[in-house]
Amino acid sequence: MQVVTQTPAIEFDNVYRHFDEEEVLRGLSFQVQEGEIFAFLGRNGTGKTTALRILMGRLAAHHGETRALGKPSSRFGPADRAQIGYVTEGHQLLPELDLKSTLAFEAGTRRNFQRRFAEEAFGRLGLKLNKNIFKLSRGQRAQVSLILTVASGPRVLVLDDPALGLDVVLRREFLDAMIDFLSGQGTTVLFSSHILTDVERIADRVGILHAGRLCVDAPLAELKQRVRLFEWQHRNGAEPPALPEVLRSERTPSGFAVSLLDPTPEILQRLTVDGARLSEGTTPTLEELFLHLTIDERHTGLLSPLHAASESHA
Repeated sequence: MQVVTQTPAIEFDNVYRHFDEEEVLRGLSFQVQEGEIFAFLGRNGTGKTTALRILMGRLAAHHGETRALGKPSSRFGPADRAQIGYVTEGHQLLPELDLKSTLAFEAGTRRNFQRRFAEEAFGRLGLKLNKNIFKLSRGQRAQVSLILTVASGPRVLVLDDPALGLDVVLRREFLDAMIDFLSGQGTTVLFSSHILTDVERIADRVGILHAGRLCVDAPLAELKQRVRLFEWQHRNGAEPPALPEVLRSERTPSGFAVSLLDPTPEILQRLTVDGARLSEGTTPTLEELFLHLTIDERHTGLLSPLHAASESHA
């Protein structure tokens, strides 16, 4: 019996990219399945935007390949690009047009543009069709850019930190709009963001880019199950033992804050010998996870089990 495998909606296959002597991507590999919302995270300068530009065919990889909907990015044609929406922080719109003229322009240049959907979305957000783009706030321009992209009916949506620079209220409005517009659409989303509390609301899976590769690729719920936070105290003021499972140990007024990867009963017992005490473990937020998993280059080797675990569950 032949096994039929589904082609991933997005693929990075051993991608390398450098700028002069600086190697930014070093064998980046991951897949996003159809209908998934994948959060693509990393500290500033780790190469997230570079990776997304390579995926969109706007920058060449020095080695490896990216594909969307089974087609190599280097061979995208107009029909391929029509199925991929791309929203960036810049929100490139024609400032001299009003929203009505913008809709007419989009409908005339995009075959599958759903004008009624866009008009209704503008109405829900209180955006008047006679208002010029240049008079919109930064947050409103972000919303307009998202609406126009989603109204084109893309099968894949790539978002490169589109809410960067917006205040808390505008970010919430933008995210709510995105959740509303994508609800029930089955759209595959690759979502880069610095705002980790936003990511927690929408992500199915999380990938963390570190040292040019994904050091973590796993469902968000799995990450939170596998990493636990503890308070560690010793009567003599000693430091916690340097175990491989300790991702981070930070001194606090009462002892040490310790994050552990896959804490087994045996590991917990080793941490509570010789007068040491350990609190009950708590579930970390995504922001705490991110800090603990990227704080130190030495942790890269410790993170591979997280990646391997996600592959074993695929």
